[in-house]
Amino acid sequence: MELAHSLLLNEEAYNQLGEFQKAEFIFEWLQFLEKLLPVTSRADIRENQKKLVEQLTSLLNNSPGPPTRRLVAKNLAVLYSTGDTFSVYQTIDKCNELIRSKDDSPSYLPTKLAAVVCLGYLYKKLGRILGNSFTDTVGNVLKAMKNAESQGRYEIMLSLQNILNGLGAAAIPCHRDIYKAARSCLTDRSMAVRCAAAKCLLELQNEAVFMWGTDLDSVVTLCFKSFEGSNYDVRLAVSKLLGTVLARALTSKQTPASTKHNFRRISLEEVMELLGTGFLRGSCGFLRASGDMLKGTSSVSRDVRVGVTQAYVVFVSTLGAQWLERNFSAFLSHILDLVSQSHPKAIQSQMDAIGCRRCVSFILRATVGGLLGEKAQIAAAKEICQAIWKLKKVVDAAMSDSNLETRISTADVTASQHVLVCALQELGSLIHGLGTTAAPLLQDSSTGALEAVISVIVHPSTSVRLTAAWCLRCIAVALPSYVSLLLDRCIERLSTLKSSPEAVTGYSFAAAALLGAVKHCPLGIPHGKGKVIMTVAEDLLCSASQNSRISLQRTQAGWLLIAALMTLGPAVVQHQLPRMLLLWKCIFPSSPKDLETEKTRGDSFTWQVTLEGRAGALCAIKSFVSHCAGLLTDEVVQRLLPPLPSAVDLLTQLSSICKSYGNSLKTTSMVYRHKLYELLAVLPPKTYEGSFSAVLKELVSDLTVPDSQIDASTFLLPPLCHENDLLLLGPLLQETDHRFIEEQLLLSTGIAGGSLEYDPYSIYEKIAKDDSVPKPLPPALSVISAATRLFGVMFSHVAESHRLQVLEQLLNSIKQTKGSRQQTVQLNVVSAFSTSLKHLANCKGSLGPEEVRRSALMLVMGALESNNTLLRCAAAECLARLAQVVSDGAFTAGLAQVSFDKLKSARDVVSRTGHSLALGCLYRYLGGIGSTQHLNACVGILYTLSQDSTSPDVQAWALHSLSMIVDLAGPLYHVHVEPTLSLVLMLLLTVPPAYAEVHQSLGRCLNALITTLGPELQGSSTTVSALRTSCLLGCAVMQDNPDCLVQAQAISCLQQLHMFAPRHVNLSSLVSCLCVNLCSSYLLLRRAVVACLRQLVQREAAEVSEYAVAFVKESREDFTPDVNIREIGLEGALLGLLDKELDQRLCQDIKETLTHMLTSMAVEKLSFWLKLCKDVLAASADFNTVASIDTTQEEETAKVDDASVLTSDSDDRFHPFSNPRWSTRVFAAECICKIISQCENAGSAHFDITLAQERKQRDSRDDFLVLHLADLIRMAFMAATDHSDQLRLSGLQTLLIVVRKFAAVPEPEFPGHVILEQYQANVGAALRPAFAPETPPDVTAKACQVCSAWIASGVVSDLNDLRRVHQLLVSSLVKVQAGKEAQSQQYNESTSTMEILAVLKAWAEVYIVAVEKQKNQNDGYSRCLKIANSAEESYRDVTSSASGLLDLVQADLGTLSKLWLAALQDFALLTLPSEYALQLPAEGGTFYTAETIENARRHYYNSWALILYATALWLTSTGFIIVDPDEGVTNLSRPVTPTTMCQDSSTRPLVKSPEDVNTDRFHLILGISVEFLCSPRSDAAMENIIACLRALQALFDVPWPRSKIGGDQELGVELLNVLHRLILTRESPDIQLAALEVVRLILFAAQEHVKEKRRSAEVDDGAAEKETLPEFGEGKDTGGLVPGKSLVFATLELCVCILVRQLPQLNPRLTCSPAVQSGKHLLLSEDGSRLVAAALVILSDVPAICSPEGSVSVLPTILYLIIGVLKETAVKLQDGQLPLTVAVSLQALKGLLSSPMARAEKSRTAWTDLLRSALVTVLDCWDPVDGLLQELDELSLLTAITVFVMSASPEVTTIECLQKRCIEKFKVTLDSKDPLVQYKCYQLLHSIFQHPNKTVSYPYIHSLAPSIVGKLQETEKVKPENAAELQVIQEGIKVVIALTATAEEEHRAHLVACLLPILISFLLDENALVSATNSAKNLHEFALQNLMQIGPQYSSVFKKLMASSPTMKARLESAVKGNQENIKVKTAKHAKSPGKSSSIQLKTNFL
Repeated sequence: MELAHSLLLNEEAYNQLGEFQKAEFIFEWLQFLEKLLPVTSRADIRENQKKLVEQLTSLLNNSPGPPTRRLVAKNLAVLYSTGDTFSVYQTIDKCNELIRSKDDSPSYLPTKLAAVVCLGYLYKKLGRILGNSFTDTVGNVLKAMKNAESQGRYEIMLSLQNILNGLGAAAIPCHRDIYKAARSCLTDRSMAVRCAAAKCLLELQNEAVFMWGTDLDSVVTLCFKSFEGSNYDVRLAVSKLLGTVLARALTSKQTPASTKHNFRRISLEEVMELLGTGFLRGSCGFLRASGDMLKGTSSVSRDVRVGVTQAYVVFVSTLGAQWLERNFSAFLSHILDLVSQSHPKAIQSQMDAIGCRRCVSFILRATVGGLLGEKAQIAAAKEICQAIWKLKKVVDAAMSDSNLETRISTADVTASQHVLVCALQELGSLIHGLGTTAAPLLQDSSTGALEAVISVIVHPSTSVRLTAAWCLRCIAVALPSYVSLLLDRCIERLSTLKSSPEAVTGYSFAAAALLGAVKHCPLGIPHGKGKVIMTVAEDLLCSASQNSRISLQRTQAGWLLIAALMTLGPAVVQHQLPRMLLLWKCIFPSSPKDLETEKTRGDSFTWQVTLEGRAGALCAIKSFVSHCAGLLTDEVVQRLLPPLPSAVDLLTQLSSICKSYGNSLKTTSMVYRHKLYELLAVLPPKTYEGSFSAVLKELVSDLTVPDSQIDASTFLLPPLCHENDLLLLGPLLQETDHRFIEEQLLLSTGIAGGSLEYDPYSIYEKIAKDDSVPKPLPPALSVISAATRLFGVMFSHVAESHRLQVLEQLLNSIKQTKGSRQQTVQLNVVSAFSTSLKHLANCKGSLGPEEVRRSALMLVMGALESNNTLLRCAAAECLARLAQVVSDGAFTAGLAQVSFDKLKSARDVVSRTGHSLALGCLYRYLGGIGSTQHLNACVGILYTLSQDSTSPDVQAWALHSLSMIVDLAGPLYHVHVEPTLSLVLMLLLTVPPAYAEVHQSLGRCLNALITTLGPELQGSSTTVSALRTSCLLGCAVMQDNPDCLVQAQAISCLQQLHMFAPRHVNLSSLVSCLCVNLCSSYLLLRRAVVACLRQLVQREAAEVSEYAVAFVKESREDFTPDVNIREIGLEGALLGLLDKELDQRLCQDIKETLTHMLTSMAVEKLSFWLKLCKDVLAASADFNTVASIDTTQEEETAKVDDASVLTSDSDDRFHPFSNPRWSTRVFAAECICKIISQCENAGSAHFDITLAQERKQRDSRDDFLVLHLADLIRMAFMAATDHSDQLRLSGLQTLLIVVRKFAAVPEPEFPGHVILEQYQANVGAALRPAFAPETPPDVTAKACQVCSAWIASGVVSDLNDLRRVHQLLVSSLVKVQAGKEAQSQQYNESTSTMEILAVLKAWAEVYIVAVEKQKNQNDGYSRCLKIANSAEESYRDVTSSASGLLDLVQADLGTLSKLWLAALQDFALLTLPSEYALQLPAEGGTFYTAETIENARRHYYNSWALILYATALWLTSTGFIIVDPDEGVTNLSRPVTPTTMCQDSSTRPLVKSPEDVNTDRFHLILGISVEFLCSPRSDAAMENIIACLRALQALFDVPWPRSKIGGDQELGVELLNVLHRLILTRESPDIQLAALEVVRLILFAAQEHVKEKRRSAEVDDGAAEKETLPEFGEGKDTGGLVPGKSLVFATLELCVCILVRQLPQLNPRLTCSPAVQSGKHLLLSEDGSRLVAAALVILSDVPAICSPEGSVSVLPTILYLIIGVLKETAVKLQDGQLPLTVAVSLQALKGLLSSPMARAEKSRTAWTDLLRSALVTVLDCWDPVDGLLQELDELSLLTAITVFVMSASPEVTTIECLQKRCIEKFKVTLDSKDPLVQYKCYQLLHSIFQHPNKTVSYPYIHSLAPSIVGKLQETEKVKPENAAELQVIQEGIKVVIALTATAEEEHRAHLVACLLPILISFLLDENALVSATNSAKNLHEFALQNLMQIGPQYSSVFKKLMASSPTMKARLESAVKGNQENIKVKTAKHAKSPGKSSSIQLKTNFL
């Protein structure tokens, strides 16, 4: 194929190819040429033009296929338009010649068609350049049309469209001729020709004035005719033509005088009149109608009506949203008039009425719902309310005028019903879509929307009452705050108007609808409503028999309410269950005898009431079983069962009852049947086994002796076919935008679609789509569908012998019927049997013996050759299911063989399609039916069928079947891939485009082939690349296909290719194709586009976005998308589409696509994304009310302007988004949150304004989030103050995130302030409306969270500013204090729990922050000094804000603490395991009610942790001393009753002592914490765990709780075990550190306890002998520790766990040797070091809680761990610092060595031994292990030795051998080359030499002092080079000076004599001083200063020395003189500090 890529056709390569490859080669070349010509230079084209034209025109004679001829034509046109045009006339003549040719043979046809197409494209491209030649051409083409067949007519129409397009106004002379030709084609018998003609006329009307002028009427009539017998595509094309022409006629301006005579002005009324005629009378015009009327024949055909309906929508869409807003009332009255009494014919039968109503609803939905923005929708809703009021008046007048007898027959009343139904449905849908933004509409009293709806609830017509109820349900779902009010109102009316039949049914419908709405309202309704409803229902049922006039209505109403009540779920129903079961028991006769007596009594009316009641009861029980499965315990099931046999008995008697009492019972008995079947289908079959045979008999008779001749196939079969197979049956079964009205055309003439009045019980059911009204089927149909479902369930449960009988019976009944009746029976039977196979397959059951299989097979095979395509499709599926259930290879092979034989012999379309599909279905259910030979046979037969060009149907079905086999045969299919691909390509290139179904099947085949090849497509071998090219070619052919579904297939094929071989798919052309189709009028094509985009942007979002914009900029005028990609990019276009789109699935995909684009691009294109979101949110800002900002406080008036600036955006600016819907705005707000989190991952510059500004200056293209803070706040503000509650929640969430992320960003211009401070007013204004009384609780709860975050963030330091937001929280607190009684009865009780807990949690957060700030500030006055530059002022700030914040909270702390404790108590009760449920308080807790316990739980789970922490802090701050004087008396606090946990008052003291109250509180906090920490759920938030641990820390910070835990060892151990488990399961270092802190405190508590006991024992024993003291502490006098009981053991376990996790080498088991093998040192992370340090601190405290014996048992472990850590982490750091772990281990070691236990008599010897061993271990660290020298930090080890020497009792270290080794180490280190090491070594020796115990220090002095002095003497020769060496010398001198001080008198002189010469040698003379290095100078000063000090101290030695050495004396004197003026106090200070301070620091660290 590469050879095809050249400007001229490579004829040499071309001639070597076979016939089919030639076609491919040509197509590939033409495709290449199409891309090449526009970018080739003009010179090159002119050079090759002659040859190219020859090649292209010669192709015309080669009989090219449809895609090829289109490309030839396009290329010729481009060639002439870029090259020379002189030979164009020859080409045109040649084409005309080909068309004139007399050759009519089929082989010549493609050539003629190619010539026609060619002319079209030439004129389209070149237009007027071609001068007048067009008249001949058009004449010639029109002449050819006279005897052309359908393909010819199709191409001629499209060609004329192109000619008209190119010529524009120049073509006027031909307009009339073309119009005539197109008229005839518009009613052509070929649908494709009709579509083409419509397109041609659409083009014509652009210039042909007469079409919308003089000939308008005839054009309209013509369109109506064209709708007759049309298909979906024709309706789309013609309605577009009709709508456009009418819109044009309406808007056209008067034309110049020339055309005046044939132009008439037309008004909106006339246009509507024209359309209305079509809707009401169809295409027969006026004359025929009268004749028909006389005969009384049927009215308009449905397809005309549906077509006209679509034309209405096109008409309005063309005129646009603004036009609709202006003319809405006229439009509405016309549309509603279509179903009014003024046209009785349209609504003469119920079927017609339902059909018309659907059409009217569709027109209103598509225009009002689709075009208008929210403001306009509210205006429209007001208009609709006006219309309802008008109709209401008519009804009232009619009702009041006449007396009772005549009133029902009044025509007006029934007449208005359909208009009302349409108006109410639209009103409901509008409000449902508007959501909470509809609030102003309902609050507007002048409109009275609610009143209007409620006023028609008592309309005489049932369907109006039901629709009004439905409308109320929509209002309730949209505005949850109304549910409760409306329910109350309905219940109240029901009680007062009990005697009016209309009111009883109307208000019960309304109440039921509202109950059904509750599950869509997250805030629910008060729990008590359930009881009220039940009482009303019972009352209605009990009073039904009192008044016969309304007994029927009351019975129905009672059961309807009960059934609707069940949807509220188990929590409500369980309380009403006994009453319902009692009613259920009473409604059926208790024994068969009673039933018999019943039959003999009564008349038809009583039977009607009885059946209605029983059907209602069945419905209620079914509702119960479906909605309250949780309550179906065995006991309840037992109580449900008794009436069932009686119900089944009645079922069997129904037919005889109907015979006895006449036909009036027919409908009621059908309803009864339907309800019983439905109930049985949801009950477990075991429950009614006894009635199986009776029920089956009834089912069989229902299926085989249907009452009506209705063909129910479209309801029964689609669910039983596979969704992919339904595609074969044409667009009617596919999802389209017009599905709502198109459904009618599927149905046979006898029935309309479903409608609400057929089954009132559907009013409360959940429906599939969100806002469309439920559409239950007529009773006759619903019985059949219920029967098929129940048959499916039962057949799989009956015995196998019984199955055979049933099947035989079914077969016989099919044989006995004839004609259409037979088909109906067959259809019912097949659907029932298919359902049963589905059930058998699901439960893995078997079908039964051979005979059963045979009967089953006969049944299915009969249907497989039915004329009904849907039935054939279902039968093929059924056959495959049968094979699946039998699952026997031989049986399956037999089935396939039957189909093979049939296909070989049969010639009729029916059997060929059925059996070919059957082969595919068998594959679907059984995989590769085994043998490859079988596969070969299948493929062979399907190949042949798919080439049968005589029948497109056979081709389509065979190819569809082939696609399934390709898909399911998997790798087995590889052999066939190449031939199949060639076949598919050949057909794509040759099948005429009119056969769209064949092309769609080809597309599915191609898709399956691509999937089969999969990733192999990336390969580079020749075969693979050939396959790949073929796939791409196939996609290209499909992309050019005029059928939208084929284009959708092409896109999904390219999507697959892009997934497997992304490099080979041209992304830019794919993206441009997607952009073109983004707003297609075909739903499936839009879905394919978005699905493809969703995949592309996951990999290459940036490229896709760029290509889209580039494409729009380059693209020519022929692409004008509905959305403005050029300005707002693809992202903006998708957002716009999201706003207009109504299809849920598509919206979901768009959101995902946008989210992917956002995640990969938001950071790079930050401004762009933020502007998009801002445009969406701001577009509705004018709709917002600025008034919601409270302006009462004085100081705020200035700030309010801030807020109003935010909303009053300059409206005159063009908005890319006009009035987006609230859901789109919510999505935009969510996007902002996502953008912030993306920026957070991208880097810190986004949150640091200084850095951001710097980088922005460096590169202006950089963009950072912090620079857009004003916009973020503004968007959050707009969202948070909107009308839509959803949007308010999103806005508050955004605000919360902004506050949290930006709180700490400093403001560079005002140091000490943060950047958010300037937005205080905005934040306050955004929050205030959320605290208004009418705000829903979920919004208030969210706002509380934002308040607390804002106060806690510390942004605002000034208390007066804080008070604004603080005041909001205070107001909520007041509401909380009002308690349960003051709750509003608007929502469920659990919502007030949510709100209260949100308030308490917010306060808790503020309190916690205030306390932490206070603590930090008390900790760190000095820290503040360090941090701040201007220390004083900043410190003042901090103090004032922290203590101020605490003061703010302090005022309410008394109240808060009580409420917090109450909430914690509730939480504790709610976390009890279920077995304690009976012990919970009956009336519920403080903040929850017993009934709503389940809903309340999650709110407590959300907020308990912070409340717990705050309570612990509060208790800590009071030190557990009760502050409140009446506190002890009231037992914790006012509301908390359940404390006592159901103890009765007599058993407990009335007043609790403070100790008891405290103990209760202590155990409450501890209990909750332990319960949670024991098993935190895996999804438990980190914050909760940390808050819980912090609470425990706070608790143990004060003495009283410590004494509790210290004194109760079991409790301590339990807590430690819980913490141990937490540390094991949670990796987070924060959690582990917090847990270790708690452990430390527990240990501290235990230490205090032991100390206290020892102290009191000493006091008690007084003078007694110390020996007899009892042993306190663990281990008593044996030293044994019991695991599980021992605190010490638990602590050790926990510490070991932490240490080994961080340093695995500490575990001897891991390292496989008793001593740790040392590998490389691991450097611990910072967190790791902190954890190890914390564990060591705890370890060193352990011995303090042991008895002396106990301490001996634990010491080895502790020493092993501490020294282990020392060894493992002692690594040299760069700056000579000690690692944290080393420092802490040394500290711990020091703690141990100085422990009192080391000196206690009982443990002294053991300790001494162990400590010596430890010292040996430390000394051994120096020795090489296994010959490897470790790189240890000798300094750390030396320090450790020093710690031993200094802190242990002398007997440990003074053993000679140990002492020698220690001294040895010091010697070695002193000789180190590293000055730093030497320096540290001197420091350590300095401290050892000063040890008070001489036995310790003297050996060291004797061994080491000489070498120190020696080293210093050497320094005379080698002067220090740098500061480090200088430090060493200085430190050495200090050591010697210190030695001198400690030495005994007689040795002192000797030492001074050594020291002085050294010091003097450091002095420099004046000349040397000038040139000396810094170090030498410093040394000189240091020496001089020391000499000045030593001289006076030891004057005698000094003088002696000076006398003996004159040189020294001279040196000293000159130095003293030279430096006289410098030696001031300053110098002294300077010289002293370096050495001193650092040695002090070290000491404080460990020694």
